[in-house]
Amino acid sequence: MLPDEIRNGHGERLACTWVPGRPGARDMVVIGHGVTSDKDRPWSEALSTRLAAAGVASVRIAFSGNGASEGRFVDSTITKEVADLGSVLDALEGHRLSYVGHSMGGAVGALRAAQDDRIHALVSLAAVTHTAEFVQRMFGQLSPGDLMLDKPDCPFGLALREDLLAIESITPNAAAIKAPWLLVHGTQDEVVPLQHSHDLHAAANTTELAILENVDHSFTGTGQAPLVEAVVPWLLRQLEPA
Repeated sequence: MLPDEIRNGHGERLACTWVPGRPGARDMVVIGHGVTSDKDRPWSEALSTRLAAAGVASVRIAFSGNGASEGRFVDSTITKEVADLGSVLDALEGHRLSYVGHSMGGAVGALRAAQDDRIHALVSLAAVTHTAEFVQRMFGQLSPGDLMLDKPDCPFGLALREDLLAIESITPNAAAIKAPWLLVHGTQDEVVPLQHSHDLHAAANTTELAILENVDHSFTGTGQAPLVEAVVPWLLRQLEPA
């Protein structure tokens, strides 16, 4: 049974898009977005559609402060989103849960899976691995209140900067992840260097790495098809009955 709504530990409602799978099936794939993004992106919609065709349900979530979710964007941090994801897993008790996260949402999934064995299978898409390097390179020139990537609803805040600097890198957490784990990264990623996924792959025990040629950070245009072809068959293998 699906919840009427999902709220995080602060009482903030998290916006969700539910896509049904085969009636009575207990598998649910949770899909999380990156920084300054939202739940309904072309790549995530394509992934949900293909999963549904294979009989697997999914839910695309917007982290608090993002999109139609409650909360303030300036309070959005990886640490808060890791807690948001925990609230989603709580609300989906009884399902066999997998998680697919993009960019900063990939870091969120890895940090959650390192401490939470309810994630049955993990997929990280162009995951931000070295968080301090990422914030300094992408947003080091911004002052509080400046717009991130020129998006009007995404003012830069000190909470995000301090959180990313404090985490520094998620590689120390990688070895704690016991779930099957797929890393996916495009060779033309202009936001998160491909080396991030190589470093994460080297630090973990359970990872597979799929490198997609001529694919950018957001899997735009022709990048959607190789993303779906890399992720969905892999997930289906993890969901097969033991």
